[in-house]
Amino acid sequence: MIHLAGVTASLASVPLAMAQSSKPAAVPAPASDVVSFIINGEPRELSLDPRQSLLDVLRERLDLTGTKKGCNQGACGACTILVNGKRILACLTLASMYSGARIETIEGLEKDGELHPLQRAFIEHDGLQCGFCTSGQIMSGLGCISEGHASSPQEIQYWMSGNICRCGAYPGIVAAVADAARRT
Repeated sequence: MIHLAGVTASLASVPLAMAQSSKPAAVPAPASDVVSFIINGEPRELSLDPRQSLLDVLRERLDLTGTKKGCNQGACGACTILVNGKRILACLTLASMYSGARIETIEGLEKDGELHPLQRAFIEHDGLQCGFCTSGQIMSGLGCISEGHASSPQEIQYWMSGNICRCGAYPGIVAAVADAARRT
């Protein structure tokens, strides 16, 4: 108590004029980078803060909210997308690093009203419950299949271990990826 009282007393003794005269230093506006992407087959060009993550650009600038912000630390996989056919975690990726890249998100999978075969397999095998992780799971599953890592349930589990499902729908997820891999 005595220590706190001392701090309070010292703060109270700062003259009002001195407290009012301290103005925060002006922070310069960040530079902008002009970047272009092909997102879900559509060319896009944006002026971006070079510090923005690809996840934030997709969600906040382009309204592609299917890619989820889970942990924002690269630990859950909810933000998995495909860039030039390779799966990446969009929360750990600066958007400006991928100018010219071909980016695929969950919104780009259905074609002409038809779900992608992996999306259908997720429904058929109950590979989702609450749905929060589903877009990241599907995009990671597509990467897993295209990388040739879907020949057994054990291999699928290993190569998709970075995608967390808090509901525990793992058996359905693995079955869906294995089924879609057999069909392709």
